[in-house]
Amino acid sequence: MAKTLTPERIAEILKFDVDQRYKYLVKEVVENREIWILIDEHGCVMLNTEDEDCVPVWPNEAFAQEWATGEWEHCKPEAIGLNKWHSRWTNGLMDDELSIVAFPNIELEGVVLFPDEFDFDLSDQAKKQKR
Repeated sequence: MAKTLTPERIAEILKFDVDQRYKYLVKEVVENREIWILIDEHGCVMLNTEDEDCVPVWPNEAFAQEWATGEWEHCKPEAIGLNKWHSRWTNGLMDDELSIVAFPNIELEGVVLFPDEFDFDLSDQAKKQKR
């Protein structure tokens, strides 16, 4: 179960740069065994970079909800269990030629990577946490 974040801690984490947010995302996803996305009636929210279509992911509900403003205010956060992510989402995103944007901030800044790269980092973090 994810720990509750105080508004102060949320504000502190939102000040992290893209690399710090990515490391935080990977650590939290492995620890809590879930990834958060935003969904609407058409499915999960997608973002577009100049080169690729991406699915944004967050470490917990609070950050996904924080992001659901403006044109995304109708979207709802949804958790995906880590096992389901590994077994279905990674290959599904790769088959659809989609990338991931990890823990984007409100300015749309986040690490963009391929699903298998993200999966590798999650597996690597899981091994570190078992030591």
